[in-house]
Order: sequence, then C-alpha cells, then structure tokens
Amino acid sequence: MAAAQVVGSLPGGPPPETPGEPPFEQGRGFRCLSARLCALRPDDSSSGRTEIHLLFDQLISETYSEGCGVAPEDVSTLLVQACRLVPLNQNHLVSKLSQLIHHLLNTLQVIVDEQNLDFLLAYTISAIQQCSSWTHMQILQALAALVYCNGSKCQKYLPDLLGKSGLLMKLSDLAQSDPEVRRAAVHCMANLCLSVPGQPYLEEPYQNICFQVFLTTLQSPKSSDMDDITFCMLLQNALKGIQSLLNGGKMKLTQTDELGALLAVLKKSMFHGLPGLNIEMPTVLYPTPLPQYDGRPPIQPQQSESSTSRPAVNKKKKSKVKAKKIQQGEEEEEESSGEREVAPVAGAGRLNLHRGDTQCPSPPGAQSLPLAASGAAGEDRVSSPFSSSSWKRVSSSESDYSDAEGGMQNKVRSYQARVRQGALACFLSTIKSIEKRVLYGYWSAFVPDTPELGSPQSVSLMTLTLKDPSPKTRACALQVLSAILEGSKQFLSVAEDTSDHKRAFTPFSVMIASSIKELHRCLLLALVAESSSQTLTQIIKCLANLVSNSPYNRLKLSLLTKVWNQIKPYIRHKDVNVRVSSLTLLGAIVSTHAPLPEVQLLLQQPCSSGLSGSSSATPHLSPPEWWKKAPSGPFVEEGAVSSPKLSSEPCWLIRLCISIVVLPREDSCSGSDAGSAGGSIYEPFPMRLEALQVLAHLARGYFSMTQVYLMELGEVICKCLGEADPSIQLHGAKLLEELGTSLIHQYKPDSSVAPDQRVPVPLDVIFVADTANAILMSLQDKSPNVRAKAAWSLGNLTDTLIVNMETPDPSFQEEFSGLLLLKMLQSAIDASKDKDKVKSNAVRALGNLLHFLQPSHIEKPRFAEIIEEAIQALISTVLIEAAMKVRWNACYAMGNVFKNPALPLETAPWTSQAYDALTSVVTSCKNFKVRIRSAAALAVPRRREHYGSVEQYAQIWDALVTALQKSEDTTDFLEFKYCASLRTQICQALIHLLSLASPSDLSCIRKTLELHRDMVQSYILQFLKSGTERDDTGAPHHPQERDQMVRTALGHINSVQALAGDPAKRAIVAFLEDTLSIYSDSSGSQVAPLGLTHR
Repeated sequence: MAAAQVVGSLPGGPPPETPGEPPFEQGRGFRCLSARLCALRPDDSSSGRTEIHLLFDQLISETYSEGCGVAPEDVSTLLVQACRLVPLNQNHLVSKLSQLIHHLLNTLQVIVDEQNLDFLLAYTISAIQQCSSWTHMQILQALAALVYCNGSKCQKYLPDLLGKSGLLMKLSDLAQSDPEVRRAAVHCMANLCLSVPGQPYLEEPYQNICFQVFLTTLQSPKSSDMDDITFCMLLQNALKGIQSLLNGGKMKLTQTDELGALLAVLKKSMFHGLPGLNIEMPTVLYPTPLPQYDGRPPIQPQQSESSTSRPAVNKKKKSKVKAKKIQQGEEEEEESSGEREVAPVAGAGRLNLHRGDTQCPSPPGAQSLPLAASGAAGEDRVSSPFSSSSWKRVSSSESDYSDAEGGMQNKVRSYQARVRQGALACFLSTIKSIEKRVLYGYWSAFVPDTPELGSPQSVSLMTLTLKDPSPKTRACALQVLSAILEGSKQFLSVAEDTSDHKRAFTPFSVMIASSIKELHRCLLLALVAESSSQTLTQIIKCLANLVSNSPYNRLKLSLLTKVWNQIKPYIRHKDVNVRVSSLTLLGAIVSTHAPLPEVQLLLQQPCSSGLSGSSSATPHLSPPEWWKKAPSGPFVEEGAVSSPKLSSEPCWLIRLCISIVVLPREDSCSGSDAGSAGGSIYEPFPMRLEALQVLAHLARGYFSMTQVYLMELGEVICKCLGEADPSIQLHGAKLLEELGTSLIHQYKPDSSVAPDQRVPVPLDVIFVADTANAILMSLQDKSPNVRAKAAWSLGNLTDTLIVNMETPDPSFQEEFSGLLLLKMLQSAIDASKDKDKVKSNAVRALGNLLHFLQPSHIEKPRFAEIIEEAIQALISTVLIEAAMKVRWNACYAMGNVFKNPALPLETAPWTSQAYDALTSVVTSCKNFKVRIRSAAALAVPRRREHYGSVEQYAQIWDALVTALQKSEDTTDFLEFKYCASLRTQICQALIHLLSLASPSDLSCIRKTLELHRDMVQSYILQFLKSGTERDDTGAPHHPQERDQMVRTALGHINSVQALAGDPAKRAIVAFLEDTLSIYSDSSGSQVAPLGLTHR
C-alpha cells in the first residue's frame, strides 16, 4: 500500500546535533523535515510506512516558537503532500496524519488557502467515511482545524457535512455511542459557523440546522457514559456555535418559541455546576409576567442579607486565599492543548472562539449591549436555600477526596465555570441580536425581585454575582446585567414607589420599583463582599448603569444615599480602574434627573463623611487636607441655594475632581496605574477625563453649587486647553461649554434663579479674557473634535458678552481689551471656513462679537477691515449649501449684526449684500427653519434708514411677499410642520416694514398688495388669530400683541406725509383697516375700535 521511498540521496534522519553546535535557525527544522516528506513517493513497503510515521512524529514534536519563519503556504503544501502519501485504508497513519493537521494548524496559527483546503477537506471527509470508527475523533479534530475561519469556502462540502444524512449530523446525534466523537462533531459545526468579516456568512438553511443541533445539545442531559469534563466541553462548543451564528452570521431570532428556548438553555447553562444550586428549567421561557413553572419544594424561612452575600475577605488572609486559588486551579490558565485564541470577529463584548476544544472563553469585553424587559414567565426557584458552606471554596486539605480525586474535582469545577462564562457570553450576543422591546418580557427571568415574606430568592444574574466562586464568572454576569440595564430608562420610567399600595394586586409600576430596589441592595452587597479588583470594577460600572436609568424622582428616598455613601471610600482605592469607575458612578448620580434634592444634600456633606471608615474589602487613603479648604472664588455668598440651604462646608466632590485634574498624583496610589502616561506626574488620563466629566455634570445639573468655584474651574479649563493631549482639551472645552450654558440660562427671561443668586458676570472680565485666550489656542488644534468644542465654547463665551451688555454697569465693555476682540474676530473668521461642526458655532460667535462692538471700537481704522471680512464670512455662509445648522446660525448671526446701532448699516457697502443674501434664503432655501431665521433677521433693524435705498426696501418687501406666497412649496414632508411658523415670522416682518415705511416706499407696497391682496390679507388674519406660545424667533404670542402691531403699522402709515393725490397711502390704509375690521368681527368685542388708531 502507501509505502514511501526517498527521492535522491537525502539522509534518513536529521543530522545529529553535537554539543556546542549552534541551534537550527528559525524554521530550519520544519523545512528540513518538509523537504524529506516532499521527497517521498507512495510505496507499499513496510519501511516506507515506518519512515512516514517517524517524519510525522518529528513534525509533531518539533518546537514552533512565535515568528518561527514558517510560511502558511509551506504548511498547506506539506499537509497536501502528507495526504497523498497516506491511503485511507491505513488507519494508524490516517490517525497520525489527523493529529499532524490539527497540531500544525493550531500551533502555527495557519488558515489554509482555498485551493489546498478543497483537497484537504475532500480527504478528511473520505477518511471519516472509510476509516475505522476509532479514528473518527482525531479526524474530526483535523476537520475542525481546517474549517476554522474557512466556513465560507466550504460551501460545496456542506451537503456532505450538514445535509440530512451529513457526517456531522450523524456524529453529533444524541444516539452517537462515543461521547468524544459527538463532542468533536459539535466542535466542527461551531467552527463552520465562525464567520470572518468581509466573507459570506453560512447560508441560512445551514445556520438553522446548526442552531437546532446546538440547542438540542444544550437541552439534553448528560448521558451516563459521558464524564463531567467531556460534557462541559460539549456544552462549551454548542455555546460557541450559537454565539458565532448570532455575531458573525447575523442570525435573527424572530420566533417566540425559538427565542424562549434559547433563553431557557442559556439560563440553565449560566448556573451549570454552581455549588449548592439545583434548579429545574422549563424548555421554553415565555414573555409573560405570570409564573409558568414553579417546581419548589417546601421552603425554609428566608435568610438574612448577611448570609446571602459572599463573606468579605480579610486583608490579612487575602494572600493566603489567593494561594489557594492557584493551588486549586480555579484561576489558572486553561489547558489549551496547543490551540490558539483569536480576537472576536465582530463586535465587542463577546467571548473568543478557538480552534481547539479545551480552551475556556475569556470574559466578555466591556461594551454593554442594550436590553430592557418586563416580567417573564418560567421563573425558576432554588431547590434549597443558599448557605455560606454551599459554595465555599474547598481546599485539598478540607476535602474528603484523595489528592488525585481532589485535583480532578478542581478540574471539573474549572470546566463548569467555563460553561457558565460561555453561556453568559452567548447571552450578551443574544441581547444584541434582539430588539429591546422583545426582551422586555423576560426581565424577571434574569433580574431579581424582592422576594415575598417566607419565599426563597429566585435565581438571577445577581445569584452568580453573589455566589459564584470564580471572579471571572462574576464579572461576566455583571457585564450581562449592565447590558440589560443600559438603555432601559424608558422601560424603568414606569416604576413608582412613592406611596404605599394596599390593593388586591400588585401594580406593574410597583413590581418594577421593587426590582430596582432589589438590584440596589444586591449590588451594594456584592460591592462590600468583592475582593477582586477586576470584578469590583464591573460591579461599580453596573451600579452606574443602574443609576443612569432609574427614575429616582418616582422612588422613595435613600437609594442614592446608600450608593453614595458606599462608593466614597473606593475613590481612594489602590486600583486605578476601580477609582475611574467610582468617578463614573458619582457622575451618574449627579447627572440623573438633576437637580435632585437628595443629591444636593449629599453634595453638601462634610468632605470626611464616608471617606475615613475602615473596611477590609476597600483599602483607601485618608483624604488630603486641602479638600477641607474653602473655595478661593469670590462668590461663596452668592452661590447659596435656597432649598436646601447651602452649608459652609465646601463641596468635596468638586474639590476632589479639581485636584485629580490639576494636582500631582499621590505616590501611594500609583502602584497599579497602568493608564498613566510614562513619566507623568498627574493622575492617569482616564481618571482626569472622568473627573472633568463629573465637573461638567455638576455644572449642568447643580450650577448653584458649582458657581462658587467659578474662578478655580476657569483655571482648570485654561490648563486643560493648554495641554497637548486632545482628549484633555476636548473635555476641558466641554466643561467650559456647560459652565457657559448654565451661566447664560441664569440671565434668560424665564430663568427661575433669583437675581441675587446669579453669578455677577461683570466681575469676571479677567476670567473671560483668560478663557477666551485658551479657547483661541484650542481653535488651532489639529483635532477637529477639539476645534468643534472650542468653537462651541467661543459661541457660549460670546453669548456671555451679550448678557453683560444688558447690565446697567458699562464697565465690562469699557474694560474688555480691544486687542482681544480683534483676535477673537479673526479666529472666528478663520473657524467659519472650517468643517460644519466648527463653522456653525464660529458664525454664531461672529454675530455676537459684531453685536458687542462699541462705537469706540468701530471708529478705529484697524477694526474697519476685520468688520468687513467678518460680515463677508457671514454672507457667504448664509448662501452656501451647508448643513441646516450652519446656515441657521449664520442667519441668526446676521440678525445679531443688525442689532448693533453703532454699525453703519445705512452707508456700509456690505449692507445691501447682506440683505440680498437673506432675501435669497427666505424665498428659496429648502429648509424652512433657515427661512424662518432669515425672515426674523430681516425684521431686526429698528430704523428706516437701516434698510437703505427705496429700491433696497422694495426688494426686501417683495421677497417677503414672495416667501409668503411660497410658504407651502416643499417636496419634503418633514418641512410642512414649519409652514405655520414661517408664515407667522414673514407676517411679522411685513408688518414691521410697514411700521417703518417712508413716503417713497408706499408705491411699491401698494403695487404688491394690488397683485396679492387676498393672499397677504388671509395670512395676516391667520397671524392675528393664531399662536399661543412664543417661538424661538421672538414673535409675540398673545393675539392682543399681534393686533397692536398691526394697529401701530396702521397709525404709522396714517402719519406719513404722502404727496397730494397719491393713491398708495389710501390703498394701504384701506387694506389694513379692512383686515382689522374682519379680525374684529371674528373676534368679538375684545378688539379695540378702529377709530382709536386714527390721528
């Protein structure tokens, strides 16, 4: 049969290596053995078969280090040659060859090319069909390695593998007598389902076939002839296969039974082998709040909270416990048998798949996936209450087994933990592939609820978090819970627990509130009990997601207080990731439903409250003394809030965040700061960024407390904007944006802040100037995101300048540097030529700056040129085909320019260009919001001479009438909702022009009214009758105000000294009187008689 003979005179074995001789160069051993194998030809001699056996053994035993210089194509060529040398009737050689394929592909991380794959697949499939059954295990391992990341290239072999009588279907069947073969067949199917980005997915019929096999595998109990480890590996492979279908294959679960069956087996697998837990699960979970299955035995009284949590680890015993973990193999690296781990092929938060079938999935990534749900049926119960001994780690000395038996038990527990981790990873992928509204129905199947008196706690994700002995599994469970909580705000918003409900049934809102409270309780228990920094980080992140989505304004007080007080010590934790996540949680607290009275009281707590307690599970440092210092800003008295009253104690959280951003880090906290830049004296970047975000949240939601530190925060912003790292600059600009927005809101007409509690802005000329310089520097940054935030900040800062103009004290305008104004104008002009995100706020800043200019500035020759350049930048932005927001802001800015009476609107050459641009937009722009803003800008000038010549006035008037006529001309359905607002604004602009008309303007007005009298009158009547709210253009919202506008215009036209015999005046007066008469008749006696308007 297949014997082999050597071609040429190659030696019969590798040359002996003498002592002192240098080792082979990289890949030389493989190349020598490959050359010898390729030189062989099929032969029927016994010596030939022996030679092949020896070569295979040498290739398997060869050491292959990373980057050993072996090319993938050389490996494929060798394997093809090996298959040609081994006939299928030589079972031992086929088995050895299968081992070689499996070993080389996994060790050298080779993905076989399509041409060689075709040959090798045909060979292995034929081998399974023809060789003895005892070889099937090794052949399936080789097949699994071949199809790994090659599923899309196996299309023509899929009928042989996955067809009705396909090989893998037979070998993975429950009736398969050899459990190892069944496991290997499922492993092959899982690798076939693994997709590679950019390549076709497995065809849908085959996806469904594989899914059913995986589902059946997970649903089936362990057979009597299967050992525990093989069963765990079988479950792992089935879970990997489903995860691949959901991730790379984009399989969608549309059938309720299909989804319910998957969720049922996932929940069952999530608790596989968990010590002390024995649950029964229905075959399918249904999305209904009523219990579907309850297999509880007689229950015992509920245990106390202390017994449901894992005992906290004493500091002195921590190292001893860690040694035990390593001894028992619970946290040791998994046995890989040479198989490699690859990165997820699609999306974060997934477990990795492996060629080999003994690798354990690594924990899911940190990315959370959205899920929210309501009560689910199929709620399962624990068969017996938990006790601390039921899950306690057992060392070999405490076990009843011998050393060998104890080692096997530890190995089994390790494999069972991997199953739980794989199920949790698969659950994450399921969450991503299903709409949240579908998953709402399964909320109670995975999220705990407060148990009724005398009832045991139902098993949930929190059961794993509190009970699982593996920190990795606990972290996985927390990541899944975070994925469920993220994006659940709308679902949780129905919760209500503000009053006692004494009814015959429990309202759904109360059930959800109860679930939220139980989540708080369990997560805080886990926080105290956890000793692993990695898992601790996940607990805090999960709490942050819970806080961000819970409706605390509908819940009873104290939930946030408990979270707040327990998280404070972790701000000083030795692990940087724990510190960062703690700041994230504090940021979530101060941003949820802000401002909350409960949080306002928490912010006023003494800085030492909760920071100096002792807890063995939460090592921390004492707070630095400077936290207790009063803020250096001048507004301590002004910053007091009325309810609750601000105490004299400084806000420790603001002081803490400022220190994290600007002060050097403490050496005692730097031991595990992996995120800090090399040589940096400051806290790691993640800490500083998170601290800046917390400050931004406080500036937005609790500005009454933040404004006390305005000067210090200004220094923080200037420092951030001056740093080289763009992320620090970006977050500094974001903080400036929030401060500026909150500051401006204090001075808005509808502001609820009392005047004596507002920030006295004129006192901050130096602060504004320093901030402006920092912003101008950031506008030159290479990062477009930094420039965009800087432009937004510049817009907000210039809004502040306009606010200062409205104060009676003119000192601010007088003291503001003219040179700085020039720099700000030039920077805004340059930014108006940047990308849209930068441009939209740059033109807003230009409008504010041109509005702010004083006569003393405008008179100076050096301002004339830059004013011209700035207005030309606005005109070009109004006219360009840019984003709606850009053109809207440009029109708004032009209106701001017209508000400055010091600008020479009547004589400047750019005035007519500005009007031309606005009239073009108001008649032709596709976006109605831009039209509205341009009409509002045309109605800004307060004096007739500002509108220029008679021809210019007539052009504006005609354009507005045309715009009114075309106010419903649009092909975009979304624009129709703005039609009424557009007509309102145009009518206001027309009436405004009438109230300023000169005798020379009347003829053009009359001419237009003669052509469009009925249309104009109908829309003015609508203007008089409609509108109950003021829109963003400032149009009057009371009908009486609108009526008075028309009467004012009528009075002005009557007062115009027209030429004798001019019919224009009489025609216009008649039009206005007729309009008011019609409105009076339709409105009753509320309208004043017309005679009152005649003089």
